[in-house]
Amino acid sequence: MATEAFEDIAETFDFLDDWEDRYRHVIDLGRAMEPLDDAFKVPATKVNGCASQVWLVPEVADGVFRFRGDSDAMIVRGLVAILGALFNGVPVAEVGKIDARAELGRLGLNDHLSAQRSNGVRAMVARIQEVAAAA
Repeated sequence: MATEAFEDIAETFDFLDDWEDRYRHVIDLGRAMEPLDDAFKVPATKVNGCASQVWLVPEVADGVFRFRGDSDAMIVRGLVAILGALFNGVPVAEVGKIDARAELGRLGLNDHLSAQRSNGVRAMVARIQEVAAAA
């Protein structure tokens, strides 16, 4: 059920042998994201439950879900990019059906993130799914 963009990330993770390379790749994904304009970095878009500052700006157009996001931590910014690859472009009615934990598990992220980072990812996924469900 994953998007092509997420499948590309999964293939790259399969290719990379060690976790230092994978972490570097996550950071590179975050660096490649367009930064979120400061006007969107407000309490309404901030994700609670993350150790770092994280903002998600959801958009639904023509029944398709997308979000833009940012973080003040490079690794978290990369995690936002991965979640974007997983959820962006998905029909809004399908967003809640994506098992983000299982998909991220395919990357090995469930086993290699700190407890705080894992909590932050769960909070981001919950926000994404709540917004999509309300749309």
